[in-house]
Amino acid sequence: MSTPSSPSRSYRSTLRAEQAAATRRRILAAAGASFASAGYAGTSLADIAREASVSVETVKLNGPKRELLLASFEQAFAGDEGHEGIAEREVGRRIMEVGDPDELLAAWVRFVAEANARAGRLWRSLVSAGTSDPLVREALDAQQVRRHADFRAAIDLFVERGMHRGDAPSDAERDRLADVLSFLASPEGYEQLVDGAGWSQPEFEAWLAGAVRTLVLG
Repeated sequence: MSTPSSPSRSYRSTLRAEQAAATRRRILAAAGASFASAGYAGTSLADIAREASVSVETVKLNGPKRELLLASFEQAFAGDEGHEGIAEREVGRRIMEVGDPDELLAAWVRFVAEANARAGRLWRSLVSAGTSDPLVREALDAQQVRRHADFRAAIDLFVERGMHRGDAPSDAERDRLADVLSFLASPEGYEQLVDGAGWSQPEFEAWLAGAVRTLVLG
């Protein structure tokens, strides 16, 4: 005959789960910083452990190196790990709650700029790792599918809010617009303009908003 868990046991279990989640977030942040600075091949589990101030065994418990790379990118880009689309995450729901079309576009552009600032160099490591690790390549291909779905969802949202001028685009046209949006908002483009050319974050956001209005919504 089983007995109900005591309140103190439930509290301890909840506390341990919260502590484990906090440790994992710290490990993923450390992994992201290490991969971004030293690349995938140049980063060891010991490097991640040192950056996170935990033992190597603790790092190992959170997954092999390739999984840490993928999860650290998800956390850096979207704020938490997982395979959900941006629209299904808290950050996406906040953007969709914005009513004014200009403010909606500004919120979307700000998210893209800030996400690229956090994860742009990590994206480069992810792409590089995919050239030598088939499992990373497979995960990267799946990530690209989700990325296109995110941009297609953004196009659908813009059309739904009346932000697209002219006739409502067909499904094929919306897919093409999603491709254009993906190109404009790419980590590579952000890195070239901000890190390479020295643009400020506000300058990049103003350019991206104008480009979206002209090339996507116009």
